[in-house]
Amino acid sequence: MEQYIEEFALLVAVNEDDNSHFDYEMEELRNLTEALQVEVVGEVTQNLPRIHPTTYVGKGKLDEIKRMYEAINANLIITNDELSPSQIRNLEEELQCKIIDRTMLILDIFARRAKTHEARMQVELAQLQYFLPRLVGLRSSLSRQGGGTGGGFQNKGAGETKLELDRRVIEDQIAKLNRNLRHAEEQRQTQRKRRNRSGMPVVSIVGYTNAGKSTLMNQLLTNIYGEAAKEVFEKDMLFATLDTSVRKVELPNNRKFILTDTVGFVSKLPHHLVKAFRSTLEEAREADLLLHVVDVSHEEYRYMIDVTNETLLDVGVEDIPTILVYNKADATSMPYPYVQDNEIWMSAKEGKGLEQLLQLMNRYIFADYEIETVTVPYERGDLVSLLNEEAHVIETEYEEEGTQLTIEWSSRLKEQFYQAL
Repeated sequence: MEQYIEEFALLVAVNEDDNSHFDYEMEELRNLTEALQVEVVGEVTQNLPRIHPTTYVGKGKLDEIKRMYEAINANLIITNDELSPSQIRNLEEELQCKIIDRTMLILDIFARRAKTHEARMQVELAQLQYFLPRLVGLRSSLSRQGGGTGGGFQNKGAGETKLELDRRVIEDQIAKLNRNLRHAEEQRQTQRKRRNRSGMPVVSIVGYTNAGKSTLMNQLLTNIYGEAAKEVFEKDMLFATLDTSVRKVELPNNRKFILTDTVGFVSKLPHHLVKAFRSTLEEAREADLLLHVVDVSHEEYRYMIDVTNETLLDVGVEDIPTILVYNKADATSMPYPYVQDNEIWMSAKEGKGLEQLLQLMNRYIFADYEIETVTVPYERGDLVSLLNEEAHVIETEYEEEGTQLTIEWSSRLKEQFYQAL
């Protein structure tokens, strides 16, 4: 039977330049640590105008960290910021223990959550790009792991096994992953072009991790179809889903759109990850409408909005119409569902506000739809079939000249119809 090693972490963080979001960053670091089943047994923080370039914290703080580390029987230290190779090396020499930074922590969570082949390649690429300049500093850290853990920080795959290889092999693997991901991106672009040719608008769900994106997607699908056959995975945890889900949605009035969701964001999301997941996040860049889901019950929800917006800008997502979906309103004193301009307060979990959200979405993605009456010659049954399949037929009458239909249709379908008539 496999023996698991329990891990107990001492969190170390620098409050740089009196960061107003520092308390929330620490809460998030605790949640990230616990997401790997690592128990947080202590915290040491220090206020500094800037992070110490060689030891992360000030020299005098190292003694306090060492004393606490020994007193609480921790077996690893996790820092709230990404460390440089020299900082890792210096801290290990000073503290004689395993050091993990925030980036390594997030990379490990992503490695466990990735399910599809493309997502696993994206994570492995990010891991290798992170580890490559840190080979020397990390070797001693990894040697202390004792074979990894069952529930805690494992650092497998692109971690310990890769570090046993030389730099050239790692660089070759990075090149191979880049080639494979370019091929996956070409396939993704082909799929996008096919969807664009169909003329269906694309709605992309974005937002902070654990804001309720998958819950919203599932509730929209269930509300429309009345069944759960198309549902995506959801769970109340950080980064529950990393893989982009794409669903074709058909409304009762023959209006159709593509619904996609994306990986959740988090503060200080490693730039290697953002770069690796760029092609996946480009689903949002190609969207006609964004649903920006926000956990409005959290006191730092405005900060989460800022982090999401900044990350979207990093991958070139800008100037796209956006609906702010203030989710989890049931955990606030705000009356809901409530709609104002491009904002909606709702509860995806309770399913309250879905109808109002769909109405709001209609204003954006079906803005070019209009009602018109057309007459189709009887010998053009193909066009009648087209309109019945693609348009919302309000009324059908049979006149001398042909079939008269009162329809609601898109400008694209209108153009297609008159070209074929």
